[in-house]
Amino acid sequence: MFYVTTPIYYVNDEPHIGHAYTTVTADALARWHRLLGDDTFFLTGTDEHGLKVQRAAEANGIAPGEQADRFAERFVDAWRLLDISHDDFIRTTEPRHHTAVTRLLQACYDRGDIELGAYEGLYSVADEAYVTADEVAELERQGRPVISLKEENYFFKLSRYERALLDWYDAHPDFVQPEARRNEAVGFIRQGLKDFSISRTSIDWGIPLPWDPRHVTYVWFDALTNYLTAAGYGADDPAFPARWAGARHLIGKDILRFHCVYWPAMLLSAGLEPPRSVHVHGYLLVGGEKMSKTRLNQIAPAALVETFGVDGFRYHFLADQRFGPDGEFSFEGMLARYNADLANNLGNLAARVAAVVASKCSGVGPAPSAGGPLAEAAAAVYEEAARAWERVAPSDALEATWRLIREANSHLEAHEPWKMEPGPEVEAVLGDALEVLRIVAVLASPAVPGAAAEIWHRLGLSGSPQDQRLPAAAAWGGYPGGLPVTKGRPLFPRLSA
Repeated sequence: MFYVTTPIYYVNDEPHIGHAYTTVTADALARWHRLLGDDTFFLTGTDEHGLKVQRAAEANGIAPGEQADRFAERFVDAWRLLDISHDDFIRTTEPRHHTAVTRLLQACYDRGDIELGAYEGLYSVADEAYVTADEVAELERQGRPVISLKEENYFFKLSRYERALLDWYDAHPDFVQPEARRNEAVGFIRQGLKDFSISRTSIDWGIPLPWDPRHVTYVWFDALTNYLTAAGYGADDPAFPARWAGARHLIGKDILRFHCVYWPAMLLSAGLEPPRSVHVHGYLLVGGEKMSKTRLNQIAPAALVETFGVDGFRYHFLADQRFGPDGEFSFEGMLARYNADLANNLGNLAARVAAVVASKCSGVGPAPSAGGPLAEAAAAVYEEAARAWERVAPSDALEATWRLIREANSHLEAHEPWKMEPGPEVEAVLGDALEVLRIVAVLASPAVPGAAAEIWHRLGLSGSPQDQRLPAAAAWGGYPGGLPVTKGRPLFPRLSA
């Protein structure tokens, strides 16, 4: 089972390209695993409880429930725009989630890992986290206000799980990726773990604790449980064991501590295993800064889709932003990548091949040859792309795929079929090019599903790339020949600055 999740996004603000970056990556991974024939489940959603949401609602002059409804719908609309193929969109205000959170809390409480105490200290509203005095200056520099809190809280005894977490990391060396983020999590654990608050009495926007309804659940204990909820926890869903065993979280580095330290400890306390893996990426920077409401540097996906189209948007954030380190976004970089890879390479190959098939083969596509340099290149590209998708490296997978496109363009330039007379020689060149387009339509479909489906249709093939199954669909010789090939309008019209 391949169960991939994004973080759930706060409903205190509009979706921006930072949210989209993680979500498009998860979507592409889900699409790839469906091509492999894996039983795949893709989850995203919204985080709707907590002080930050309550304050946003107050600022907007509406109730927290209305705030959640209004902004959750904006995420739904954004993901529909970007052709996100999620199997489930969870909202933490749903009854099923209430049931799962209550069950997890009770399991930890019954284990003796939740105790009543009192907290007095500093709290970052933006991060929904208690902080130390040493962290205040940097948080305020980032526009993330810190307040003082004093209240009765229930605490999860995280300190009891230091050894258990280190043992888990030792036994599962690939649990957190990349390695630098794994080392960061392990280093945090080795510093010594402190118990953390799981409840509030100062707000009422949340899920009441099952044994003490005066308290509502602290946002992280509530939010993280969404992954269990959607997997079927608390609903006696027979799919839960297999789904949870295949869980893979995609997160940003700012929430590493919660996902890689707090979350596995909570699960172990409740008698559950941690997820299979957590894949951590860096920030998507604009002008060298992380996107922030206070900095007014957030960019809505729709603003870029208007210029580059859905596939242009998706391709840029998968191909131009390496998953792992911080990435710098610029309009100029996006434009350059679009023109180079989509307009000049893929778009040009599809248009040129269709035009020459029309003029030399009466619009009927010839079958590919049995072997040759493009067949060898296609086999190598598939192996490289498959390894890259497996290690959650979309940019490497797409670089390999586009190498095959460049090989095909070079093959055409070397043979110049547009100068040949109709016959077997020109048919051999064009048949190989058509076969490359067929294979590319499959391999590129996780990134550019719309364009891939259009290429498939123009080749005269039935169904769509998403109906195919790898590795068979990447094997050379799948294009049957004898099908009508159409040119159509440019897949990716070249754009000017």
